[in-house]
Amino acid sequence: MDALLVVDSISKVHGMVTALDRVRFSVEGGEILGLIGPNGAGKTTLLECLSGLIPCDGGHVLWRGSELPPHRRKEQMFYLPDGVKPYGDQSVKAVLDFFRSAFAVPDEERQKTVKDLSLDSVLRKRIDALSKGYLRRVMLSICLLAPQPLLILDEPFDGFDLRQTRMVMTLLRPLVAAGKTLLLSVHQLTDAERICNRFVLLSEGQVRGIGSLDELRKQATLPHGTLEEVFLALT
Repeated sequence: MDALLVVDSISKVHGMVTALDRVRFSVEGGEILGLIGPNGAGKTTLLECLSGLIPCDGGHVLWRGSELPPHRRKEQMFYLPDGVKPYGDQSVKAVLDFFRSAFAVPDEERQKTVKDLSLDSVLRKRIDALSKGYLRRVMLSICLLAPQPLLILDEPFDGFDLRQTRMVMTLLRPLVAAGKTLLLSVHQLTDAERICNRFVLLSEGQVRGIGSLDELRKQATLPHGTLEEVFLALT
């Protein structure tokens, strides 16, 4: 695999608190990379820095070996934040139609995402009137339509039960087969273990481990450890 994105010594300071401390890792083309850590580890701050939503206090972001400035990152990345609620007074159908048009994808693709995520029953509902679970499905459907090669999702399984989480995983895996690369921020380690190829372990704004589960097991000297056991050992 080739390095699609290189995160080189990204730092972020909030007042007296160092939220990110020289974070370094790469995202390989055609993989599902899991950004793993508890709440407060710096995962969301890192994703916001990578996507250009907030400025970094140090470091670089490289795309296929070349510097990628913040104002151009949306050309290559689609970032789906956690808890966002766009166009609350509009219907689900209107919002999906808007993004379908903005992304210049055929309506058949919108119809497929509606079917795959069982959104038919809420198409006429306003975004503000949706439950958390349905809102997550709508936002995921927008992500599925996005044309960018790198999709960045913050807590994509939050708000879903076990059956729904498996359904979302079933929808995400074919994206990689179709040429996409995924960076997922996940705090539920059992979910991450089921879907990710490699992991970046983040704790208190620092990277504590990078690699596949087998590689991390070697680092932690836990040859049969779960991702949770490995994370605890390395952090």
